[in-house]
Amino acid sequence: MVTIRMNRGGSKKRPFYHLVVADSRCPRDGRYIEQVGFYNPMASKGDEMLRLNLDRINHWKGLGAQPSQRVDYLVSNYKPAI
Repeated sequence: MVTIRMNRGGSKKRPFYHLVVADSRCPRDGRYIEQVGFYNPMASKGDEMLRLNLDRINHWKGLGAQPSQRVDYLVSNYKPAI
């Protein structure tokens, strides 16, 4: 099954996540099919905290990809900067 999940990066105690489309059998930080955004929970005041490519996320959902709980929460509360 294909999932939309978070791939952890960043240094110790400073997480940075890439939102990726990956095969569910691959490890968390392993191979992925496509990167569809990022989430930086430690973003400072002027930095961008979340960026999503909603077109690609909806495309993959249409093909049957299942988002993780956290990704589903982030997508539902996403308000793009204009």
